[in-house]
Amino acid sequence: MTLDILWFIPTHGDGRYLGTAHGGRQITMKYATQIAQAADSLGYYGVLLPTGRSCEDSWIVASALVPLTERLKFLVAVRPGLQSPSVAARMTSTLDRLSGGRLLINVVTGGDPVELAGDGIFLDHDERYRLTDEFLHVYRRLLAGETVDFDGSHIQSKGGKLIFPPVQLPHPPLYFGGSSGAGQVVAAEHVDHYLTWGEPPAQVAEKIAEAKSHAAKRGRTLRFGIRLHVIVRETDKEAWDAADELLRYVDDATIESAQKIFARHDSVGQQRMARLHKGGRASLEISPNLWAGVGLVRGGAGTALVGNPETVAARIKEYAALGIDSFIFSGYPHLEEAYRFAELVFPLLDLKRRDTAHDAPLLTGPFGEIVANAVPPQWRAAQ
Repeated sequence: MTLDILWFIPTHGDGRYLGTAHGGRQITMKYATQIAQAADSLGYYGVLLPTGRSCEDSWIVASALVPLTERLKFLVAVRPGLQSPSVAARMTSTLDRLSGGRLLINVVTGGDPVELAGDGIFLDHDERYRLTDEFLHVYRRLLAGETVDFDGSHIQSKGGKLIFPPVQLPHPPLYFGGSSGAGQVVAAEHVDHYLTWGEPPAQVAEKIAEAKSHAAKRGRTLRFGIRLHVIVRETDKEAWDAADELLRYVDDATIESAQKIFARHDSVGQQRMARLHKGGRASLEISPNLWAGVGLVRGGAGTALVGNPETVAARIKEYAALGIDSFIFSGYPHLEEAYRFAELVFPLLDLKRRDTAHDAPLLTGPFGEIVANAVPPQWRAAQ
């Protein structure tokens, strides 16, 4: 199985440590450009842009970065309830055409009732997924070129039509994560890629089996993806030391404050993340080389693969053996870790996109510094 490896552009903030202003890094257009161009040149398939009130708007950021990159794809969120399906379809078609077919769509229902209320959404968990289902019925048909009449409980359309089609037909690939039964039904009915956060492989296998069953009942198949952080170093010890270092400035009060906020979420996925670390530092390696420390202070994806290149690649292959072919990674700080992960782990994986600098002829000079001002260095792939 060839893999799609995506990176992350942290428009909600970045730094060398978690849960602190120490080593914090301002997110500017220049910094976002550095990460995007690094991911593009290193051979990442795409980048995920986060969504929510703590983030810069993903559509505007993607639109700004598209002309500054060449092949990189952008995974950008549509938000049922915050956008009408017709407006979202026009935005999707426009950005897909202007990027030359480099748009991926992340369907985000939302899981924080407080944030959703601030955005004007007052529906309970299952009702939000019914809204998402209606939204996608209209959105997908519009992008496929249909004239849409639809009368749902939340969405209505009469004679809806999209004039300019997207490049990717019938629509750009749809990614979606929902760990509840209601979420899995929406995935089975509508999307191309069903996403999970980084749970232990046995739990991920169960979730994939459930999603496959829902899809099969509808005569559909799904592809699968996973969202993880990664901490890779030349040795296991260096990697685990780096994981501990991320929490250097995180005290118990910070963890308690963060966990109180996460507890109000009605997202089943967020609840599953919280059960992995149980709100404390006592036992954070929840599965071999799977570390739950990120989730102590960060919502959403809360686990990281930790180890040397061979170990991390082996864990990735374990998930791939379950049927996962899309991996969305991130690491702190995101610019440096994009390089580190690509340089150390990419040579050990079978990637769909293999047009990195190391695959090209040495036309512009050697990689690494000339030895003794005379001898080109030898490049060695990780073994």
